[in-house]
Amino acid sequence: MVEEVLGVVAAVGAGALVYLASAARVVKQYERGLVFRLGRLRGDVRLPGFNLIVPGVERLRKVNMQIVTMPIPAQEGITRDNVTVRVDAVVYFKVVDPAAAIVNVEDYRFAVSQMAQTSLRSIIGKSELDDLLSNREKLNQGLELMIDSPAVEWGVTIDRVEIKDVSLPDTMKRSMARQAEADRERRARLINADAEYQASKKLAQAARQMADTPSALQLRLLQTVMAVAAEKNSTLVLPIPVELLRFLERGGQPPAQGPGRAQGTDHEEAPGQARTQDHLEEAGHAGAAERAEITERAVGLTEQAGEAMERLRRAVEQ
Repeated sequence: MVEEVLGVVAAVGAGALVYLASAARVVKQYERGLVFRLGRLRGDVRLPGFNLIVPGVERLRKVNMQIVTMPIPAQEGITRDNVTVRVDAVVYFKVVDPAAAIVNVEDYRFAVSQMAQTSLRSIIGKSELDDLLSNREKLNQGLELMIDSPAVEWGVTIDRVEIKDVSLPDTMKRSMARQAEADRERRARLINADAEYQASKKLAQAARQMADTPSALQLRLLQTVMAVAAEKNSTLVLPIPVELLRFLERGGQPPAQGPGRAQGTDHEEAPGQARTQDHLEEAGHAGAAERAEITERAVGLTEQAGEAMERLRRAVEQ
């Protein structure tokens, strides 16, 4: 008798364990559970954790509540300015109403994908090429609104939509490259012209400053010669200053003869003319002495210039 009771208890316990194993369900933290009893949805949504259902009568459907990243296949279209492009994007969405996502639409993932592709083609046809390339933020917002409007009824909310890439034909790429190159060249020419204008103003100021002090021009000439001679790959021809040549030319001219000396040979000199002749002779002697002194100075300056050129030549050779 005892053995029969123990057998019955064991059978009941085994049946209870089998029932419990078939009725137990575990809902993960990022999921929500929907219970269908004989095909009808019950009102309560099962929360994460351990849940029990009636085996054979109820069925548990789990819905993922995480944000889903879905790539949109590349769509080819013609923009408003008649340019053929291929645009691909990515959409981020999540389920906010598990019951509507399961009951109102057959497959909410496929529905969102098809709606995203249709909206992307519509955006391509309404936009210009410049907007697709530079004003993507505005297009992303418009694309998000177009997808989110019907997705609300499906219990899905669109988190964000991003256009990933815009593919252009090779001819259009070459045209855009030429346009960019021309724009860069224009900017470079403007910069060079502005630099030349500023440099001309500075050179004019420097010229006025050197006109006040001619020695500064000679020093600048020597600095230029030293800068060129530093390379040691060219032959230098150092010009003699024009001022020195003019000085030597003035020193070598004969004194001018007055009319009194020219007429003294043919006519008798008067007493006043004799005195004038004496003064002229004294002036001639003084002019000769001055010319001799000027010649000596010119020779000295020439020797100094030769020594300076020799030192400059040695410095260049070193």
